[in-house]
Amino acid sequence: MQNQLRLAALFLLAGEGCLAAMAALVKGLGENLSHETLLFARNFFGLLFLLPFLIRGGIPQLKTKRLKVHLFRALSGVCAMYGFFYVILHLPLAEATLVKLSTPLWLPCIALLMLGDRMTLRNGLALVLGFLGVGLIMRPQGEEVTLVMAVGILAAGLAAVAKVCIRWMSDTEPSARIVFYFALFSTLISAVPLIWGWQQPAPEAWLFLALLGLLGTSGQLLMTQAYRLAKPSLVGVYAYSSVIYAMLLGWVFWAEIPSLWTWLGTLVIVVAGLINLKRT
Repeated sequence: MQNQLRLAALFLLAGEGCLAAMAALVKGLGENLSHETLLFARNFFGLLFLLPFLIRGGIPQLKTKRLKVHLFRALSGVCAMYGFFYVILHLPLAEATLVKLSTPLWLPCIALLMLGDRMTLRNGLALVLGFLGVGLIMRPQGEEVTLVMAVGILAAGLAAVAKVCIRWMSDTEPSARIVFYFALFSTLISAVPLIWGWQQPAPEAWLFLALLGLLGTSGQLLMTQAYRLAKPSLVGVYAYSSVIYAMLLGWVFWAEIPSLWTWLGTLVIVVAGLINLKRT
């Protein structure tokens, strides 16, 4: 059991590292490319990297009667990605990552609305504390930051919808099928904004765009494996390593130094997340 927990923690740390590196890559590439282009590349190359693993089980494993739910999950997930990419391009990397960490706080609310799950007092307290933490980060910095943060909070809510959809389908849909349809529909949906937002990448940028898809997909797979090995209540605290990664990457590449408000907001958000993870 102890070895399993250690392995799960390592998978989660590695997965968060991949996603933090992906966010840094988005920020760097976003200086010359639109986030519509980046979003499509993330999904398209992610799908390409997943295909060899998905087709091994053959076409029959992909048959589904829940196509509308798969589509709804992909639509909410792509909108969430679109919002997160926007936040990454407009805020310091650590602050953008903190906004994303509010996703777990939304989960009890979304599960209540979509699945009828009971929301506890502990969940409610965590949600209030989490938004207080976000407020500490954005309140002293002016209207522009407030608007960007609002986009990020909405994106976090949409990401929670996508996650709850997995539970909604889990009674009939195996993991491979859920992963395939999300990757496929996300690629198709994120191709639509290219009509108005496409920017031709420089030849040398294509390798980094492929790396974007690889990092995003690897991060998701590593985190999925972590939560298969251990309950979120046992290893979920390691998800907050993403803030450390983001602060280091932001400091090294953009000389970003978090303010006192960011540190205070971080502390409150982490406490809120730990309250939400803890089970009585």
